[in-house]
Amino acid sequence: MTPQALTVLTDHVFNQLAQQPSGAKRLFHGRGRCFPNLEQITADWLEGQILVSLFKEPSVEELDKLNKEIINWTVRTEWNDHKVQSILLQHRSRERSPTECLWGNYQEQQVVNEEGLLFQLDLGKNQNSGLFLDMRYGRRWVKENSQDKRVLNLFAYTCGFSVAAISGGADFVVNLDMAKAVLSRGRENHRLNQHDLNRVKFFAHDIFKSWGKIKKYGQYDLIVIDPPTFQRGSFALTKDYQKILRRLPELLTENGQVLACVNDPSIPAQFLIDGMREEAPTLEFQYRLDNPPEFMDIDLESGLKALIFQKTPDNAIN
Repeated sequence: MTPQALTVLTDHVFNQLAQQPSGAKRLFHGRGRCFPNLEQITADWLEGQILVSLFKEPSVEELDKLNKEIINWTVRTEWNDHKVQSILLQHRSRERSPTECLWGNYQEQQVVNEEGLLFQLDLGKNQNSGLFLDMRYGRRWVKENSQDKRVLNLFAYTCGFSVAAISGGADFVVNLDMAKAVLSRGRENHRLNQHDLNRVKFFAHDIFKSWGKIKKYGQYDLIVIDPPTFQRGSFALTKDYQKILRRLPELLTENGQVLACVNDPSIPAQFLIDGMREEAPTLEFQYRLDNPPEFMDIDLESGLKALIFQKTPDNAIN
């Protein structure tokens, strides 16, 4: 982190703040490798809190320079125009990814508004806050394509897709994730949005031991698959994704749709296209969703891959 690089970080953050961001939005995305010497830094706007994240441990000297640069933000003449309440620094490379408050009033729990949807964030408690900001367009797509549909949300996490689906008029949503705690947060997210929980199911189970339970509520008009790259003892993306894909035809209604996602920089979109062709040939690739512009990446295949597939009649397959 050279002085020149830190100046780029500051200028970019303030340029984004000048646009009066609302809700939750990325201010700076070094992970996209578009900013030399800043590849391990991101900065997010969270309803008045700025969360700066370090993905690699810097030297003591570099960390000291970064801290001073961030504190200097608060003495800029335009600082008060942006209504910033705190600046947080998260050390994601350290054990338990601790978060420290560099300035202001630190709120560990924060409700943010994303395009009219409310989400509860937990800052400093876990490595991730509870909402993946690069998936904003994915949640938007689900909201726009859920009217009167039955939706299955696999690897649901805090149920962002489920919240979007019910807000978009879905009849019923099933959420499945191994972690009870994140599903509990998902239930709170639905309550924040004043949703009827009778239209939402939450299953804290291993997906590969739950097909019978999932089919009990199927078939589904829309299935969302947004897995982690690796989940110890239960899921490895390159090995296990195919096991899910081959189940899709029996779970989907005629003309049912799938939003399938990969967020591993080493795995291209073609992995999903080829996997679907092999394991579920009745599902045709339609298109890939754009990523939000603030997540610009030097390589399109390194960023989030969110692909839409649609089921076709068996006799329509070439």
